[in-house]
Amino acid sequence: MRVETLGRQLTDAGAVVSENAPLAGLTTLRVGGPARLLAECASTATLVDVVRVLDTQQVPTLILAGGSNVLIDDGGFDGVVVRVATTGVRRDDGVVTADAGAVWDDVVRETVASGLGGLECLSGIPGSAGATPVQNVGAYGVEVGSMLRRVRLLDRSSGDVRWVPVSALGLGYRTSVLKHSDAALVLEVELEVRDDGASAPIRYRELAAAVGAAEGDRRPAAEVRDAVLALRRGKGMVLDPDDHDTWSAGSFFTNPVVTPDVLETVLGAIAARLGDVAVPQFPADGGTKLSAGWLIERAGFTKGFPGPDAPARLSTKHTLALTNRGDATSSDLLALAATVRDGVRAAFGVTLEPEPVIVDANHTV
Repeated sequence: MRVETLGRQLTDAGAVVSENAPLAGLTTLRVGGPARLLAECASTATLVDVVRVLDTQQVPTLILAGGSNVLIDDGGFDGVVVRVATTGVRRDDGVVTADAGAVWDDVVRETVASGLGGLECLSGIPGSAGATPVQNVGAYGVEVGSMLRRVRLLDRSSGDVRWVPVSALGLGYRTSVLKHSDAALVLEVELEVRDDGASAPIRYRELAAAVGAAEGDRRPAAEVRDAVLALRRGKGMVLDPDDHDTWSAGSFFTNPVVTPDVLETVLGAIAARLGDVAVPQFPADGGTKLSAGWLIERAGFTKGFPGPDAPARLSTKHTLALTNRGDATSSDLLALAATVRDGVRAAFGVTLEPEPVIVDANHTV
């Protein structure tokens, strides 16, 4: 890669380009080495032009927006990091359209403040609007896929830009056809919301209790948003620069979905280890969803593991979050993730899968 020539091309395409740019400050885990080049794109047109240039020349490229679901290696990224810095949010007749780089919680906050409901259960989730369909993000009984109308994509093989329906995204539990794939880049998302200011039906027991509602009830969206934010803050899941429990990628492992035969084996292992206990389990596509956080704690990993002197620790508020206590490296976090994963597998026969994208070919979790 001829850095000087490529830098000029990206600048001509409208990006703000810098060399050897540190990446740690662009991620919520606050770890990661520098990018050979960083190209910041403030408009969708610039974003499309920049990615087309890079793809045409087959330059190694990492797309980065909110940085909330990524763990970048200490060695950095020997290629071009494209920063999605588009921020537009538009509302029209119960439809919200957000640029990929818009801060997701800003989208939710503005929607609720405008008297629109449906997104409030997804309050406080870090990251960008463009990442929400990739992960099919969800919380408190609501997934973004239930409100998506369509998504505008850049096809990176052809360079074409088009809107695609939700049915083309292959949405599932914390996944889509966009995840772990460079085939397409999200440019905009279009969401259908309620224009009566009422929340989505409350389906999560903890949230129902917090607002004094029965499961299935609706409440004013603003009231539900406040309750969700309070619950998330109690678990260290709302970004706060002064709280190291929020220096994380959120839930580091997805809740495992197991088939009936595997479930029987897992429940047997739990009974052998813990005796007759109630195991949180929920119906899911093709099987049963178990609680990763519950399994982690019952495998012996307590909040704050492995202790106060460790640079990378489980959150002191929530065992599902791996946190940087201030000077952790990506190697520290990967080692902790492997310890937790291996311990849960040894205890219960379930292999937890990481939710963040891990950017380094030499490390696997």
